[in-house]
Amino acid sequence: MALDGIYLHSLVSNLQESIVNSKIDKINQPEKDEIILTLRKERKNIKLLISASPRFARIHLTSSVKENPIKAPMYLMVLRKYILGGRITNVIQKDTDRILIIEIENRDELGFDSMYSLIIELMGRHSNITLLRNRDNKVMESIKHITPDINSYRVLYPGVNFVYPPSSTKLDPFSVSYEELSSFISNNSVVFDQKFYSNCFTGISMLLSNELYYNITKDNSSPTQEEIYENIKDFNSNLRNNMSFNIYTTQTGIVKDFYSVKLQTLEKEYVSIPYEDPNILMDAFFERKDKQDRLQNKSTDLQKLINTNIERCNKKVKILNETLKDCAEKESFKIKGDLLTSYIYTIKKGDSECTLLNFYNESEEEYIKVSLDTAKTPSENIQYYYKKYNKLKISEEYAKVQLEKASDEINYLNSVFTNILNAESYNEIDEIKNELTETGYIRFRKNTKNTNKIKASKPHHFVSSDGIDIYVGKNNLQNDYLSLKFANKNHLWLHAKDIPGSHVIVCAFDVPDKTLEEAAIIAGYYSKGKNSSKLPVDYTKVKELKKPNGSKPGMVIYHTNKTLIINPNDFSNILNN
Repeated sequence: MALDGIYLHSLVSNLQESIVNSKIDKINQPEKDEIILTLRKERKNIKLLISASPRFARIHLTSSVKENPIKAPMYLMVLRKYILGGRITNVIQKDTDRILIIEIENRDELGFDSMYSLIIELMGRHSNITLLRNRDNKVMESIKHITPDINSYRVLYPGVNFVYPPSSTKLDPFSVSYEELSSFISNNSVVFDQKFYSNCFTGISMLLSNELYYNITKDNSSPTQEEIYENIKDFNSNLRNNMSFNIYTTQTGIVKDFYSVKLQTLEKEYVSIPYEDPNILMDAFFERKDKQDRLQNKSTDLQKLINTNIERCNKKVKILNETLKDCAEKESFKIKGDLLTSYIYTIKKGDSECTLLNFYNESEEEYIKVSLDTAKTPSENIQYYYKKYNKLKISEEYAKVQLEKASDEINYLNSVFTNILNAESYNEIDEIKNELTETGYIRFRKNTKNTNKIKASKPHHFVSSDGIDIYVGKNNLQNDYLSLKFANKNHLWLHAKDIPGSHVIVCAFDVPDKTLEEAAIIAGYYSKGKNSSKLPVDYTKVKELKKPNGSKPGMVIYHTNKTLIINPNDFSNILNN
């Protein structure tokens, strides 16, 4: 995540306006490494979230509501004792680094005015939140205790003197001089590449370093030190005026990163979503990121199950194809049997082979050498070849049937996997799990403790620009319901061509071209080909659909259809009602 010193620099400016001179009204600790301060300013409540999570360390204003533990942790009790009711007097960033200091004025237990500092270190697994009493530099409490056996340089627990993390040897991008930069490059043998700015300056992440490198090398592949220096100075001078807070997502809506200026290196590949406020951006980003991670974790076992079964089917297909390859020679055994029957009078028991004229070949005279079992009579040798032919013929017929079933199963499993990736809630994951239970991939276990049934979710609902309803199945059971029960026989049905995807129903008898295009884009987006730039989508009337007997959920066949080529990336232009 690009929560570097530069982003924090822009965030601090915002926080100074938002929370300085506010009163700490409430303090909560919903997670073991996260606190929420409810602040009161100008008769309004403001929530400030501070997290020391190893993965998502951050600080920002938030609107989210989280449940609190029944029993207050010790750290929370200490915070409430010393800073509850206090007034925030300042928010400071230390040396362009990922360390913020919130200065708080409050009365101590003896009634005297006292100053405290909340030291927030946003440094990955080293993140921490420490309450410091300013007058004697004593640590009152830290959300994570650091003992000498963990860190020999500094310790963090109640009663010790507070020591900041070791100062970086890198340069401050806001105050660096050309001489300092030149000396640093020569003394540290810094190579000019994508990591250059990150290696030279504090507060610059790899994301921003790559962007600065791209900006200076797109027109000049070998800039001088003077040009590099001017580049960083120009960036600093333009930083405040060029703030552009953006979340970057994939075309499928998966959040990837965020930053406080536009990043051309990301805009080539990802979709940018602009925000006016860095706090609102971070609140939205981490809420979506947390949801994605939780959904991913919840669906991991299902994805593993699907992949295991797909591998099983692929192995089966490989074996069946090898069987069909062997069966391709079956006709040669029948021919040899027929030839032996025709020339049986020339063969006697004890012969090891014979050469016979192949009368099936009408184009030229051909002789075939036929191997014989010396222990068998001519008649028994003939029966051997006919039995071999019949065995291969039966094997071929069986292999073709099984190959078709395996292919159908792979298509079904791929469609389930696509539905899992497109799931947007826990309930949708549970519905897919129920589907896999009904189809026998998950063993049914009666849960006597929890008899509550999962509330079925509704299909996705869109309204086209022409005002026509469009419905999309979230799983194969919903696909069957939409196509076979819900839709009128003259409604339009769409599906991505020859790949797993959702069934799409357009609830109209005469569909305008604009609605048809939008429905096709939706069908492409909710398919395995959602990342394609050109994707064929089939469409036909619902009455043309047929569901084969014994087929898996969501499986239908059709023969009369038309195809439209669309770009699923245009989905972002369609409004979801």
